[in-house]
Order: sequence, then C-alpha cells, then structure tokens
Amino acid sequence: MINLENKNIVVTGGLGLLGQSLCEELAALNANVIILDIQNKKKINQIKNYKKLKKNFLYLKCDTSKKKDVENAKNIIVKKFKNINVLINAAAITDAIEKKKFKLSKFENFSFEEWNKSISTNLNSLFLCSQIFGKELIKNKKSSIINIASIYGMVGPDQNIYKNKYKKKTFFKSPSYPTSKGAVISFTRYLAAYWGSKGLRVNSVSPGGIFNNQNKIFVKKYSNKTLLNRMANPKDISSVIIFLCSDQSSYMTGSNVVVDGGWTTI
Repeated sequence: MINLENKNIVVTGGLGLLGQSLCEELAALNANVIILDIQNKKKINQIKNYKKLKKNFLYLKCDTSKKKDVENAKNIIVKKFKNINVLINAAAITDAIEKKKFKLSKFENFSFEEWNKSISTNLNSLFLCSQIFGKELIKNKKSSIINIASIYGMVGPDQNIYKNKYKKKTFFKSPSYPTSKGAVISFTRYLAAYWGSKGLRVNSVSPGGIFNNQNKIFVKKYSNKTLLNRMANPKDISSVIIFLCSDQSSYMTGSNVVVDGGWTTI
C-alpha cells in the first residue's frame, strides 16, 4: 500500500486535465498537495472530491515560466510546510495548431513566434522549478522530481491520424511540442546524474494520448494504433506518477516510464 501521508508535493499545472486527476489521488493518500497554476482558482472545485479533501490542498497562482513567481511560491511553501518532498513538473502548453489554417500548420510555414512560445514556456518552467525547488529537495535524504514528458518526445507524430472523415488532412501536428518533450527526457537524465549522490531521484513519465472528448474519428484512429485499442484516461497516468512519488520506487532514477497502451511498441 502506497503511503504519502504528510509528504509535501508540489504539482505544477495541477489544474490541467492530468493535473486534476493526479492532485485528487495524491490528496486521497493524505499528501499535502501544493498546486501551482496560472488558471483561475475557482477551477480547483473541478477536482473530484475537492470539498472532502480540501484540507490537503494549497493553491498558489504562479506562472512557472517566470523566476520571480516560482521563487515567491517556494518561499510561501517552505514557510508553511518547512520542507518539500516531491516536485511534479506537469505545467506545459500544447500548440492549439488544430485551430489554425491548414497551410499555416505545415512545417514550412510554421511561425517562429509559435515555435518560440512553446519551447521557451515549456522548458523555462521545467528549468526554473527544478532549480529553485531542487535546492529545497536536496535538503532531504529522500526526495523526488517527476517530469511529464510525452511519447511524442520519443517518436515523431503520426500525421496520418489527423484526418477528417473524408480522409483529408486538416492540419499537421506542430514541431514545437514534440521537441520540448524530447528535451524533458534529456533534462531528466541530466538531473538524475547530477543529483543522484544527494539522494534526489529524478524520473520522467511519457504518456500516450489522453481522452478528452476528441472527435470520434480521431479517437478511433488513435486507438487503432495502440495495442490496447483505446486512449488513456487520466488515472492510467496518475497512478504511475504516484508510484514514482512513493518509497516503493526508491531505486528508480533517470528512468523514462512509458504509459501509452503499447503505441510505441510496434
């Protein structure tokens, strides 16, 4: 049985699709869950069983790509909880390229502004949170960082699944999100090697596609590429992250755990 009682766990992007499921499960295991997010605080009410688990949550509005915001958040957390046990870097932006015109989604026409926004936001957040919270984490004998990567950080996007019912491609998946997620995996290995002697474990999780009411054609095409013939649900991913938070994964560091229903197997 996993026991996270009294562990102080910082979750960036905790109000996102995966973040909400993860935070609910962490709180249910009696962890103190500190949510850092730029979304409106009212969205915290969407977390399942929030009212029942309310005492286990602390929400801090924070742009994790800004150093001052992260430092302020760290100071508040340390003052309240004295120490930090786990950092989960889940904050990221995904390219809303599906809403763009077909020609603009092509790599040859993809704007540098869109590229730079995704790369800088996702990687700046990862760097700043790991650096600033890492200084606190290494004060403990046992601590952990879990970075959320993606299977698109391992393999290139299959552009053929982004077609409509007439088998016509309506957009191309962007180059920036996969590139940033590939960097997450490399950065994870760097930190694991750098901080291993301090007892700070650093691992990444690479989820496959999570169901979020996408259109039926896409869901079918995606599901057909997995060995389990379905998309993930948030709990499929959060349960693995929770394992990495716990002492049951005490000999794991530098690993990239793939949770994709077999997408990358064949």
